[in-house]
Amino acid sequence: MSADEVNQRAQTVEAYRLWWQHDAHWYQGVASRFGQQAANEINAEALRKVAVHVGQRVGRRSGPLPDSGDNGKDLEELRRRYDECGDRMFPRELRNASTEVEDQGEGGGGGEGLIVLTLRRNFAITMVRMAGSLEGYRCPCTDIHAGWSEGLGVTLTENQAESCLRDGDKACRLLMRVATPLAPSAPASSPATEG
Repeated sequence: MSADEVNQRAQTVEAYRLWWQHDAHWYQGVASRFGQQAANEINAEALRKVAVHVGQRVGRRSGPLPDSGDNGKDLEELRRRYDECGDRMFPRELRNASTEVEDQGEGGGGGEGLIVLTLRRNFAITMVRMAGSLEGYRCPCTDIHAGWSEGLGVTLTENQAESCLRDGDKACRLLMRVATPLAPSAPASSPATEG
């Protein structure tokens, strides 16, 4: 990588940081004028809308959800798509995260699979802390995952945070249980009635 490319990448990362800092101060302004609950709700709503858009873009790029009959293989592809959503929405320089399939659900039939996202560093938490708004801040992670899932066309049956950096935990551990098979089955066609 040339010095110009390195400099341009550093400027891009700095722009991300400045926008996240803006977002943290915006959040603080809404919280001070309208209350913490309003700030949390507006933040989660806005991030979910962005997440739906990101999920739709990743879905269009990746094609239809897999329906190979092998839940493990299909969930691994979905895990890859969630990673791509995360990378598009939050550059790697601003977070340290990984996903893994922890439960493949039932063999070829219907069931649920569990994908776990582990977040070891989250720049948004850092910015909110620096803006003095961490007290009362509610992480919008489950709203983001709901948005990604909606955009990807995935049905979540569970979406919860098991641990959170905001609460002082060493990492966020976010559970996304998805209905399997991933691809919805085509509706059965009914014979036309003649009249």
